[in-house]
Amino acid sequence: MKIRYLLLSLLIFAVVIAGCQQKPEEKATPTPTPAEAKTPAPEKKVETIYFGAPISLSGKFSKEGQMSLWGMQVAIKWINEKHGGIKVGDKVYKVELKYYDDESKKENVQSLVERLATVDKVKFILAPYSSGLTLAAAPIAEKYGVLMNSHGGASDYIFEQGYYYVVQTLSPASKYQTGFLDMVKKIDPNAKKLAMVYEDTEFSRAVFKAAKEYAEKLGFEVVYEKTYPKGTTDMSPILNELKNYEPEILIGGGHFADGQLLVSQMAELKVNVKAASILVAPTLPQFYEALGVKAEGIFAPAQWEIGVKYSPEVAKQLGIDWYGPTQEEFLEMFKEVSGSDKPPSYHAVEAAAAVLSYAYAIEKAQSLDPKVVREAMNDIEFMCVYGKWKIDPETGKQIGHEMVIIQWQGGKKVIVWPPEAANAEPYYPMPTWEEKEQGKLAQK
Repeated sequence: MKIRYLLLSLLIFAVVIAGCQQKPEEKATPTPTPAEAKTPAPEKKVETIYFGAPISLSGKFSKEGQMSLWGMQVAIKWINEKHGGIKVGDKVYKVELKYYDDESKKENVQSLVERLATVDKVKFILAPYSSGLTLAAAPIAEKYGVLMNSHGGASDYIFEQGYYYVVQTLSPASKYQTGFLDMVKKIDPNAKKLAMVYEDTEFSRAVFKAAKEYAEKLGFEVVYEKTYPKGTTDMSPILNELKNYEPEILIGGGHFADGQLLVSQMAELKVNVKAASILVAPTLPQFYEALGVKAEGIFAPAQWEIGVKYSPEVAKQLGIDWYGPTQEEFLEMFKEVSGSDKPPSYHAVEAAAAVLSYAYAIEKAQSLDPKVVREAMNDIEFMCVYGKWKIDPETGKQIGHEMVIIQWQGGKKVIVWPPEAANAEPYYPMPTWEEKEQGKLAQK
């Protein structure tokens, strides 16, 4: 028994000694409770926003309408897939396009805009192609307080009616020939005598009324001005009369057929000028195909052309944002959307720019309220594949985008103005008709 008690005492003593030698216990780090753990940022909710459009997929504007649709689809594809949608607060909106064929008819346009605004509840509408259809749609958009962005209506008259919810993406008619006049004055400050010969239509009259006023401000003297009726087949009486005034610069035309006729008869009658800018006709490949060397050196205004130098780098130099695909990206995406290798016309690019302007403005406004977005548009300026975008706050008229000036040089259509878009230097003065007969091209 004594031995058992002795062993038990020794065991207790050993345990006490070991406990005294053990290091003080370190406090363990407590496991965070769920409330104490860092809460991850909530994922942005993805919803859908609809842009609406009456589009001429049949009727007389069907070619322009189809191009416009493809352009809108390219812009939406970029917004959704490349940009990640339109971000407003804690939400991301994917864009979808709701559109209807207006058959190029005014009465259809009005009913479709009303349907988009009231039945489909679309707040952002892309106007139809042409000034006439856009003018028909404008009061309906205004009535329902939905924004409408004009990508195909150039008439200044649309934006002189006091509409608040109607804005413009393409350059207005009043700007069509001003860039050319700026270019001439930059190259040849002493150029003075200007002639104007143009088609007697609403669009042409608007272009040339503004051009005359602008030319006189620049110091040009309009020595000759004459209109000709739509469908004319002979301009020789006008040109023979004009020749007596010995103009240095000529601006003229209206549409393709009369523009081509004007240049052709200038060549026949040897009406030489230092520079000639003709509406519409020279922008199309058929112009050079029909006239050959006679087309050399002829200028024309255009809303956009493949080869423009607008880029993120140019935007940075100008101190404004770039928004949207680059030209290379746009052309590649256009092939995917259209399903062909057919290059886009300016109709596609200006329609895309209208879509991009909505997305950019919504993000700046951080709102889907048309009134708030319209107010945000008053202050925004950005550049995209189409060029600069900026509106006059009071009228909604486009004042940022510049027409590009093209010229036929060596059988190729090149962009010569403005400098930030140009891919070639202007050839000035253009070769005389006598020199062209000898094979001279507008090449240095």
